[in-house]
Amino acid sequence: MTARTVGVGIGADQLDTTDMVLNIGPQHPSTHGVLRLRLVLDGERIVSAEPIVGYMHRGAEKLFEVRDYRQIVMLANRHDWLSAFANELGVVLAVERMLGMEVPRRAVWARTLLAELNRVLNHLMFLGSYPLELGAITPIFHAFREREEIQAVMEEISGGRMHFMFNRVGGLKEDLPAGWTGRVRHAVATVRTRLARLDDLVSDNEIFRARTRGVGVLTPAVVAAYGVSGPIARASGVDFDLRRDEPYLAYGELTDVLRVVTREEGDCLARFECLLEQVHVSLDLADACCDRLDGLPQGPVNLRLPKVLKAPEGHTYAWTENPLGLNGYYLVSRGEKTPWRLKLRSASYNNVQVLGEVLPGCLIADMVAILGSLFFVVGDIDK
Repeated sequence: MTARTVGVGIGADQLDTTDMVLNIGPQHPSTHGVLRLRLVLDGERIVSAEPIVGYMHRGAEKLFEVRDYRQIVMLANRHDWLSAFANELGVVLAVERMLGMEVPRRAVWARTLLAELNRVLNHLMFLGSYPLELGAITPIFHAFREREEIQAVMEEISGGRMHFMFNRVGGLKEDLPAGWTGRVRHAVATVRTRLARLDDLVSDNEIFRARTRGVGVLTPAVVAAYGVSGPIARASGVDFDLRRDEPYLAYGELTDVLRVVTREEGDCLARFECLLEQVHVSLDLADACCDRLDGLPQGPVNLRLPKVLKAPEGHTYAWTENPLGLNGYYLVSRGEKTPWRLKLRSASYNNVQVLGEVLPGCLIADMVAILGSLFFVVGDIDK
C-alpha cells in the first residue's frame, strides 16, 4: 500500500490532498481467489480500479492442443469448477458439430436435464456465499443443504461430486440408473419447497437490501461494451439467453417452460434476485426433462466411435449458456486426433473486466458487495 501526492492546496485554509493506491490480492479474503485489484482511493471513495488477472493461469488452451478429443474433456471441465458439466458440454458439442454427428435423443434430453441440475448447483453456491461476504452467515448453511440434495443425484449418475466427467463425444458415458428420474424429482421438489426460506432470510433482510440496492449499477451500454453475459447482463435489462434465442440440446422443445429472468435496475440486488429466480426456472426445466425422459423408449445414449477419433479439417464455433454466462469454443482442426487450436471464451473473463467501469465513484465499503455480485470463478478467468 503506497500513497502519492496528486495535488497541493494553496492558502492557509486548504490542506494537502493525496490519493492512496491500494492493492487487494492476489491472496486476500475479499478477492474470491487469486485475483488482484489495484484501487486508487480518494479518502473512502474509489477513483479508479484495475482488475489484474493471470495468477492462476495454467495454459489450458495450449494443453488442449496436445490431447485427443476424448482427453480434453477432462481439462475443459475444470476452469469453472462450479459448472463442470456445462464446461464438458461445450467441448463435446463443438467436436460433434465438426464431425457432423447426431447423438441419440435420449442423450440429448439427459444432457439438458444434467445441465440444468448443474446450473442449480452453481447458483446455490453464490446464493449462499454472497450474503456471507456481507456478514450474514446463516444463508450459506441453507444453500449447502439444498446443494446436497442435487449433489446426491449427480453423484449417483456420474460418480463425481465436482468434476462429473459424464459427457462423451457422441453422447454420455452410460445410461441413467433405474429409478433415477424419480429421485431427481424428489430432490427438485425438496429444493423448491426450501427456497422460500432462503429468500426470506436474504431478500427481505433490510441490512442486505441497504448494502445492495442502488449499489454497483451496471448499464446495458457497459454490458454490451464489455461482452458481459449471463445473470449479470440480464439483471441490467439485457434480455438474451442462448437457450431461448439460439436453442441447442432440447431447449427448443422447452419454450413453454423456459423463462428468461431479467431485471432493469442493474444493481447488486437485481443480480442476486436474477440468480435466485433462475434457480426456480431451472428446477421447472429439470421436471420437464424428467417427464420427457420417462416417456422416451429405452435406447442408446452414445454412439460407437473409432479407436482413434479424428475431426475433419476445418473450423467451427459452439457456444452455450453456462451458469455464469456465455461460453464459446472455437475449434480448428487439421484432420488430426488433436485440435490444432481450441480457443475458450469464458464468461467470467468478460464479466470481471467490468470492475474497471463499475467501481470508480463507489465507496470502498461497497467494493466487496459489488465484487461478490459479479458471480465469477477465478479459474474461469485465467483458464
